[in-house]
Amino acid sequence: MEKRDYYDVLGVSRNASDAELKKAYRRMAMKYHPDRNPGDAGSEPRFKEIKEAYEVLSDTRKRAAYDQFGHAGVDPSMGGGFAGGAAGGANFSDIFGDVFGDIFGGGRAGRGPRVHRGADLRYNLELSLEEAIAGTTAKIRVPTFVECESCGGSGAKKGTTPETCPTCSGHGQVRIQQGFFSIQQTCPRCHGQGTVISDPCTSCRGVGRVQEQKMLSVKVPAGVDTGDRIRLAGEGEPGESGGPPGDLYVQVAVREHPIFQREESNLYCEVPIAIATAALGGDLEVPTLNGKVVLKVPAGTQTGRLFRVRGKGVKSVRGGAVGDLICRVVLETPVNLTEHQKELILELDESMREGGRKHSPHSTSWLDGVKKFLESMGF
Repeated sequence: MEKRDYYDVLGVSRNASDAELKKAYRRMAMKYHPDRNPGDAGSEPRFKEIKEAYEVLSDTRKRAAYDQFGHAGVDPSMGGGFAGGAAGGANFSDIFGDVFGDIFGGGRAGRGPRVHRGADLRYNLELSLEEAIAGTTAKIRVPTFVECESCGGSGAKKGTTPETCPTCSGHGQVRIQQGFFSIQQTCPRCHGQGTVISDPCTSCRGVGRVQEQKMLSVKVPAGVDTGDRIRLAGEGEPGESGGPPGDLYVQVAVREHPIFQREESNLYCEVPIAIATAALGGDLEVPTLNGKVVLKVPAGTQTGRLFRVRGKGVKSVRGGAVGDLICRVVLETPVNLTEHQKELILELDESMREGGRKHSPHSTSWLDGVKKFLESMGF
């Protein structure tokens, strides 16, 4: 039977690159492999055809001969062909070793121990409201792993060194042959390190690292708030096998303040106000984070009224204008009254009752609303 064109067999163009040839071969070989097509008598000859096509086209000399003379240029029976295996890497187990190495994270042998980045760490930092708004430098103590001084990080007892793993010969990977398939996986003895320790260090028990406490200075920028994070690059756990260290993330939490509550860039506070000041008006001193300010309270001020003091809030760490201080006045009811004071209040109440409801506008509107509601309900 006449042989098909090798390029058509693999489904590639005649100017296909080596990478395109290899990709096409992997795809076609996986599709027509006899083990994946039980009971299909046509899969085996098709698979052999695919393998033969790739053996020729993956070899530079064979491909050149094939391009010039066709099948006659590579058929030994017709005087063509080359001795030995395919120089282009047409070994089937190599191809599928790459495939399964990629799937299982093995890669090709001989790469040595894997390099791992160190883990990131988190530290919870509590600040006062004043520290968060103004910014500060905080000293923190965090646990960390450092290189063991006794063994220099090798994990082996002083005077000894780690030995090459006899199972993988130092590659960190082992290859398991199963028929046509060659599966590469991490060495079960050295766990990918390529070395084993027969006599571990007594200080770190063969790990190569010991835990210590280290002191760090954290520059807290002005305007941070609860939930903000500060990243300290490279201050996390050290990496393994020469890998880079992780980072330390400082999580900010602002303690509750006895006077102020913060909402984004504004500050809020409640200010008690005496009956006389609320009724007659007057000046009211209120605190801010950088001194006192005086509020002008108009006569007839009701409890719950808000007063805004511009520019006495917070400048957010994310930028923008400085917020405001918003004061909510709360009418304070007098306590511990003397008999004379009680008489004066009763006298004031009687005097206001004689004047009608004009002295209590909110009470009047509320009573009118209650009356209409009860009438609508039929009471």
